[in-house]
Amino acid sequence: MNDELAGFVKEGLQRGIPRKQIGDALSKAGWTGPEVQRALNSFAEGDFPVPVPRPAAYVSAREAFIYLVSFTTLGLSAYAAGDVLFEFINRAFPAPTPPPITQPVLETIRWSLASLLVAFPVFLLVDREIARMVRADPAKLVSQIRQQVTYLTLFIASCVLLGDFTVLVYNFLGSELTARFLLKVVTAGAIAGAVFLYHLRDLPRDEKPSTG
Repeated sequence: MNDELAGFVKEGLQRGIPRKQIGDALSKAGWTGPEVQRALNSFAEGDFPVPVPRPAAYVSAREAFIYLVSFTTLGLSAYAAGDVLFEFINRAFPAPTPPPITQPVLETIRWSLASLLVAFPVFLLVDREIARMVRADPAKLVSQIRQQVTYLTLFIASCVLLGDFTVLVYNFLGSELTARFLLKVVTAGAIAGAVFLYHLRDLPRDEKPSTG
């Protein structure tokens, strides 16, 4: 962050000027919205007579490893779970002219089941480790890699949800809705929605907007 900007915000808060008024002055001077918000968020809100700085975002190699493992295992678990559920839907609601079935269900989804049985327990263990780290040191909430992984996951989950609903509307307009298709749409939407909500819980703590 720009030292001059941080100094201006600090001095304004010391003089008791409302945050909104400081933000408006900076915006009129040409500072961008994100720059102003970051500068204001760098100081905690409260009644203490001196502005209290928040811990700055940082990057840790160990945490980068942990969060990337969490991201990878969650994504692999979600994909494998979807593949397993899709296969059962295909068997429960076969297509009008289904191809001949030469293998049992468990044989065709063996890789997906193996991936799910390995990746999901690892994800749970890593998630518990992340929760332990945050309880021990709340400053880890501002880890840059944590924020980046959170937004990357939200972006991917949002794209899946948008694509899911787009396909649903497309087929609805073409009067091509079937129980098989609807179950697959619901399954994909539920998995993507669960991933989205799981990471959405982190946003209020990562980036708290100024309230004035």
